[in-house]
Amino acid sequence: MDTSIRRYDLDWLRVIVFALLIFYHVGMFFVPWGWHVKNNVIYDNLRWPMLFLNQWRLPILFMISGMGTYYALGKRSTGKFMWERFLRLGIPLIFGMLIIVPPQVYFERLASGAFTGSYWEYFTTVAFDGIYPEGNYSWHHLWFLPYLLVFSWILAPLFVYLRKHQTRFIDWVKKLIVKPWGVYAFIIPLYLTESLVEPFFPVTHALVNDWFNFLFSIILFFYGFVLIATGDTFWNMVEQIRSKALIVGIVSFCSLLIIWLFFEDSVIIHFTEALFKVANLWSWILVLFSYAAKYLNKPSQGLAYANRAVYPFYILHQTITVAVGYYIMNLDWGLWPKATLMVVGTFGISWLIYDLIILRVKWLHPLFGLKRGVAKKPYSLPI
Repeated sequence: MDTSIRRYDLDWLRVIVFALLIFYHVGMFFVPWGWHVKNNVIYDNLRWPMLFLNQWRLPILFMISGMGTYYALGKRSTGKFMWERFLRLGIPLIFGMLIIVPPQVYFERLASGAFTGSYWEYFTTVAFDGIYPEGNYSWHHLWFLPYLLVFSWILAPLFVYLRKHQTRFIDWVKKLIVKPWGVYAFIIPLYLTESLVEPFFPVTHALVNDWFNFLFSIILFFYGFVLIATGDTFWNMVEQIRSKALIVGIVSFCSLLIIWLFFEDSVIIHFTEALFKVANLWSWILVLFSYAAKYLNKPSQGLAYANRAVYPFYILHQTITVAVGYYIMNLDWGLWPKATLMVVGTFGISWLIYDLIILRVKWLHPLFGLKRGVAKKPYSLPI
């Protein structure tokens, strides 16, 4: 595969999905599920679009990250790749846990009445006492980074081998995905993980003992690498299967809605629900790749700016969302004024910090996963 050809559609998808993450976290302020701070009025019906988004937003990010890893390897050795992954993922994680995340936990503790006082008092006394949720030290929304780092380190030797050698395995994948519905064979490991592991290991984002989330995510990460390694075979396949995948996605999600609304949990329902879940997320991932390849595979100045900004935005955004939410949570404004303020405030403040501070202070760049200057390489995905 010619790695000098940049896939702008993957850049666009990455930017769009991370932008949706901001809307999703704003939505978490209003829905019945637990979150760091909650609105004084809960809007139950918001959970349905949230559930739709939640089915595929993280899976496609892990796949895009696996695809980016294929390009990031290039001619690097295993050791150099692993060190670069630490610089791009580990350093921002450490910085985020020390500086960016503590205000989130502070506002959580204020909202629950577990702490009173200024942020300075909190930061200098209890901010790093114990591991969250019992304690206060956490990576919160940055959990994505340690998972990617560990995945990269675990799979690096295999990836380097596959990257440097034309293997029978990649040839087999090519032959599989050109068959009608062949790409849906990829849901089998996902289904086994969803149906057999998930009941025993609820998602915690703690990395340790988070076996369902760990296995499910590393499979998707591996899929991204392997599928992009097939080159044009993958892109031709998603174009051909687009309409079928769209139908499967619609039917699968509607089936999930019926199960969630009308059926009690049981062994049969669990295995049925697991099948619809993996069919649903896999179908929407294929649909998104297909439409992105058709309409978004072109450069633009806006994309170049957004693609570099998305990592700092990801690091910053949830702290801003939680802070804004805390100060308006008890106001009687209604859904749309509050949601609008939180979305505009999160995007706007993130942009101001990024454009006016981070870009202009070069020593901050590594702390937010940025390379110095604008990358000239054919493809680069920090996450």
